[in-house]
Amino acid sequence: MVRQVKVQEAKTHLSALLSEVEKGAELIITRGKTPVARLTPIDENPAREWGFVPYDLPASFFDALPADELAAWQQ
Repeated sequence: MVRQVKVQEAKTHLSALLSEVEKGAELIITRGKTPVARLTPIDENPAREWGFVPYDLPASFFDALPADELAAWQQ
């Protein structure tokens, strides 16, 4: 279960809470009983690559548009 911390405790003990998060803990900061924020470690090495499928753009992708197509975009 994720530990919940009230705002006042988070303000008072921020350095200690950050140390917990650096070790992998996840904390929820609450205002009263209402959750308002989640403190989680940053994953410096995400496991997945961005994008949906591997794809290389063809060199022609960067060619200038033909004049009639360019004019259609400028309207």
